[in-house]
Amino acid sequence: MADNSGATSKSTSSLAILSLMLKETLERGQAQTDAALERLIPPATQHPTSIHLAMRHSVFAGGKRIRPILCIEAGRMIAGLIPPGIEELGAALEMLHTYSLIHDDLPALDNDDLRRGRPTCHKVFGEAIAILAGDALQTQAYEVLSQLQCPADASVRIINEIARGTGTVDGMIGGQVVDLEAEGTKPSTETLKYIHRAKTAALITASIVSGGIYSGAEDTELAKLRSFGQSIGLAFQIVDDVLDVTQSSEQLGKTAGKDTVAEKATYPALFGIEESIKKADTLVESAFASLQSFGNRADTLKALARFLVERKK
Repeated sequence: MADNSGATSKSTSSLAILSLMLKETLERGQAQTDAALERLIPPATQHPTSIHLAMRHSVFAGGKRIRPILCIEAGRMIAGLIPPGIEELGAALEMLHTYSLIHDDLPALDNDDLRRGRPTCHKVFGEAIAILAGDALQTQAYEVLSQLQCPADASVRIINEIARGTGTVDGMIGGQVVDLEAEGTKPSTETLKYIHRAKTAALITASIVSGGIYSGAEDTELAKLRSFGQSIGLAFQIVDDVLDVTQSSEQLGKTAGKDTVAEKATYPALFGIEESIKKADTLVESAFASLQSFGNRADTLKALARFLVERKK
């Protein structure tokens, strides 16, 4: 019998290196994004203080900064290094994501008291200030996007990409609308896929594509980044749905089981947990195939994709 111990040892070593690389990528990306957010969001002492306190309460509540990190790493894959100033693009994406969370948590929408392990914005500051804090983060994001350190035509393309990703036609807001309208119904597979692709995957995709645009990617490269983003964005939301019914509120940092109580359209409700996980894994494989032509340069983005489906919160 052949001795495969050498190959096994080499494989284990490679996995350890990838794990360390992923840890460093997440920590570095989070630190870069947080520093940019600290710089770009008005201080809590700036008049009117109530709105800036509310914005900061939600932005600095301990988010993983997944969208900015995907943006930064897409830019790095295209340029071969982290492009100067791309962390400000990542910060703008995080502002937009946080605005959506503040509004999602409001009583008129998902009505949640907990987000990222902390009381939601409206529980601390009241509904009126929470609504305005979400609005303010959205407008602040576009102010940042208008001043990016890239050519003007690239900046315009980025703004267009992100605006579509957060809009009503196949974007985040459109997905939220269909999600609300589907509560208490038995949606088709196509409706469920639309909700997830629009509500969650669209902003993730825009984050990745905008990172490519910032770094000067060719149209063919952007198409591959878009395909990658659409696949991992949908996989991310499927896993989120699974975690909602398998993890506790303490583990998630938000109220667990709310999707079931609200009779929301989710993959576990339609397909079951095991089949949902299989679908997420298949999507990740499809995402990997989209980046095949980039070779080893895509290793970090692939590691991030795998992380998104193996996370526990």
